[in-house]
Amino acid sequence: METGKIVEYIDRQKIICAVVLEVKKQRLRLLNENNREINISERRLLHSSNKNMDMSAGRVKVVERLKETADRRSELLKQINILELWEVLNSEQEWIDLPTMTEFCFPEYADGDHESAVIRAFFEDRYYFKFKADAFFPNTQEQVERSIAQTKEEERRNRLINAGGDWLKSVLRDNLQDACEIRISDKQKDEYIEILKSYFLFEKESPYAALGKEIMTRAEIDDMNKLFEVLVRQGVWEPTENVDLHRLKVPVAFDHEVMHSVAELIRGSRSFSINYRHDLTDLKLITIDGQSTLDYDDALSIERAGRNFRLGVHIADVGHYIQKDSVIDQEALCRGSSIYMPDLKIPMIPAPLAEDLCSLKEGMLRPVISLMVMLTPQAQILGFEIIPSMIRVRRQLTYFESNLIAETDEEIATLYQIAKNFQQYRLDQGALQITLPEVNVWLNEEGEPVVTRTNRESPGRMLVSEIMIMTNWLKARFLAQHGLPAIFRSQPEPKERLYKNNEGSVFQNWMQRKLLSRFVLSTKPESHSGLGLDAYLTATSPIRKYFDLLTQRQLRAAMGLEDPYTQEEVSRIIGHLEHPMGCVSRLQFRRNRYWLLKYLESHVGKKEEAIVLSKRRYGYQILLNEYMLECMLPLSSGINLKPEDMIQVTIQHVNARKDILSVYLG
Repeated sequence: METGKIVEYIDRQKIICAVVLEVKKQRLRLLNENNREINISERRLLHSSNKNMDMSAGRVKVVERLKETADRRSELLKQINILELWEVLNSEQEWIDLPTMTEFCFPEYADGDHESAVIRAFFEDRYYFKFKADAFFPNTQEQVERSIAQTKEEERRNRLINAGGDWLKSVLRDNLQDACEIRISDKQKDEYIEILKSYFLFEKESPYAALGKEIMTRAEIDDMNKLFEVLVRQGVWEPTENVDLHRLKVPVAFDHEVMHSVAELIRGSRSFSINYRHDLTDLKLITIDGQSTLDYDDALSIERAGRNFRLGVHIADVGHYIQKDSVIDQEALCRGSSIYMPDLKIPMIPAPLAEDLCSLKEGMLRPVISLMVMLTPQAQILGFEIIPSMIRVRRQLTYFESNLIAETDEEIATLYQIAKNFQQYRLDQGALQITLPEVNVWLNEEGEPVVTRTNRESPGRMLVSEIMIMTNWLKARFLAQHGLPAIFRSQPEPKERLYKNNEGSVFQNWMQRKLLSRFVLSTKPESHSGLGLDAYLTATSPIRKYFDLLTQRQLRAAMGLEDPYTQEEVSRIIGHLEHPMGCVSRLQFRRNRYWLLKYLESHVGKKEEAIVLSKRRYGYQILLNEYMLECMLPLSSGINLKPEDMIQVTIQHVNARKDILSVYLG
């Protein structure tokens, strides 16, 4: 290499023309067309011309000539058609050197400028040839198509990032002028919204994770909650949107195929033959449910039988209508359970079945599976039978109504006494009674949250709860005796028992619940320590829970009404239901907490009673009594609290969307 030689190198994806000023070992000092001196390694050169430049003309003149050379080479580049070259040469899968390729491009005459033009052309268009400084190799048809597609996708991606980021910034700033200047079509806006929505919901797991992050960077925001704000402003979501429904991909409505099957089922609903169903329509049946209940799946009856009683627990025979493996059944299995939230109920089976055909509505003839239990006034069980029957509900009571007549209505009073005696039986067997108030959140007509507390030990709730526990226990024993698999529930002993019977304080009950062992699902019965029973399953809500529908089908099988599930089928269903039931639990817990915090947003500054649960590194874990809600209390100098202390705190800050609740000692 000698001084005065015209060379080219790549800088920031551009070919730069320069002249050699000095050679020192393998380093070159160059003056480039931009009138800058640089030092580079000789190995960085892309092309070295056979032309030398007269350096005596002075620096300004040399730079002018470099620019003229670069312009001349760029003009020559326009004469090169790489696609035509590829169409001729791609069948020859071999390297072509620079002189040969230059001759193909300029067959009449070629010098260093022409060689440079060839290099520049192949540098700009890399679809058709692999490129080195002095040689070229034609790509295959497949490689060309893939390369073009990748480039187009990259260009589209860059447009999305730039335009999407600018649009996002304008929306967040409420800048109408910016928004008008950023002209985008509805289709483009929908694409931005889909990207941002997916990124907000799934973050790193989103297929648009990298794209969403770069759009946010372009918009100069790093708070994910800003994306939620944008989606609300664009009318995609409501300010109180339940984003967990989207994250968990929980279906709210039923598709056309399911609803078509429901319509067909209702039109051709099967009658219930007297030949195999016991006629129990003369019994005085009662339902006791919440005020807003529409899907009644259990009813009670009580009769005197000499000195004893005959208790009837009648469960809607959903299996009579919904056939195993039908379209409706498969949808119910996918959902696993009805979902109850303050602002939305998502049923397991469609409303025409849940709230009408299968529901035990007052005055309507309905097929049921009846448990008839003979017991003493002390709730000692003398015997029981499970039969298919037909019934007609006489009275539909709410919990509130049943509480009012608990002492004056003979049937309610008798059921309540049986329930109390059965609960004592369980306690004597080692049951662990958790007695805590239930905090209910519901929305009024204005869509505002309202909070109420329910006493679970009130007569109406207590009698229903205990009689349903008894029913589940007896049905578990029945299926076990018949050798039929089911979804049995068991529970190991708790890590520690903090009190006996139901004598624990609120603090002890709350902490005892934390010490309970997880329940276990199995195809075979085992003891349930929390309930004090030797076998247990759930069977009383087949309209609302697939576990219970499966139990009912096994009971129907024991009575010869259908074929039973095998143990392998039951095990497979247990595994299948693990995910949807996890989603149900998460949705119900998080949505109730959201609306409870939403309610407390309007109670900032209000004083509340609380119980100290434990001391942590940076504060105390406390329980707000009124709302059965845990939160942290920061450490205060000079204050030393211990578990079970009663204190008064003031609500300082609440943000339901961000799941924030802060209090201070006051």
